[in-house]
Amino acid sequence: MHHLGSAFGPDITFLGVPRLDLDDPPADADVIILGAPFDGGTSHRPGARFGPAAIRQACYLPHNGARRSLALGVDPLTELKVYDAGDVPCYSGDIEQSIRTVEGAVRMTAGLGAIPVVLGGDHTIALPDMRAVARHHGFGRVSMLHFDAHADTGEVEDGPLYGHGKPMRQLIESGAVRGDRFLQMGLRGYWPGPETLRWMAEQGMRSYEMSEISARGFDTCLAEAFATAMDDCDGVYLSVDVDVVDPGQAPGTGTPEPGGLTSRQLLDAVRRAAYELPIVGVEVVEVAPPYDHADITAYLGNRIVLEALSGIARRRRDAGEGTTWDPTVPLLRRDGLGGGR
Repeated sequence: MHHLGSAFGPDITFLGVPRLDLDDPPADADVIILGAPFDGGTSHRPGARFGPAAIRQACYLPHNGARRSLALGVDPLTELKVYDAGDVPCYSGDIEQSIRTVEGAVRMTAGLGAIPVVLGGDHTIALPDMRAVARHHGFGRVSMLHFDAHADTGEVEDGPLYGHGKPMRQLIESGAVRGDRFLQMGLRGYWPGPETLRWMAEQGMRSYEMSEISARGFDTCLAEAFATAMDDCDGVYLSVDVDVVDPGQAPGTGTPEPGGLTSRQLLDAVRRAAYELPIVGVEVVEVAPPYDHADITAYLGNRIVLEALSGIARRRRDAGEGTTWDPTVPLLRRDGLGGGR
């Protein structure tokens, strides 16, 4: 499965990182970025097939393969060996073949010892993404940290076999992920109904609805979820649906639901998760450029990827040096810069 370039638009890599051919991969890859331009599983507005291209290019800085994080003091694109394998072939008219192809590419990536970072596409791709990671690390050995407005646990018997409202149920029923190690953040709105919620409770899922997050505090909920995620699991898969953010700050998505997180809250949470947890896979989904304004949702998707990679890079640096990142230290006092009051 070689580098096929972009499915839509110019053939560019994520912010200029090196290309990679999965048929002849380098031995030093830490992270491999894959595009999954699929939106054949949407239930409302399509358009997420254009998400990977938008996420790759959404930045006002030069696409030179370098980005130093002010917050974490690392450049994840140079301190990690990050490659972009291009877009996996996806065909909206053949959802089963698309799922098989995406799963094969993600499994190849995980088999190389690299962390797959998948740019969606609609959330249908969570099924092949996470299943491939679980096949590599072991079914039930990887927990899921899922940021989303929607539970995505719809009845498989209701409508098509696959779709973006069903992958989490399918992952749990397949055994790829334990229900009691499935943590959801940001749910809100008017779906699902009581029967689906009852099924979720029976599986031991933990779903943090926005009213609970508001009442208890987001940091408290995250700490609780992180502790559960690492209880008897070896790694964490991070799934981020941009509709977890309020559509006022992320309008470019297929199923917007008012009342979500701010973009600041999400970026802080992703950075914290990647720094505190052993992340073994990441996906950013449901960026739908046709509904975006001024590319703000695409920019958010780009920054979600960068925050995840920065957290991973800083976690590795601190593990090697025996140091700890302290976000309360002022910027100009970090890394021996001195000064600043």
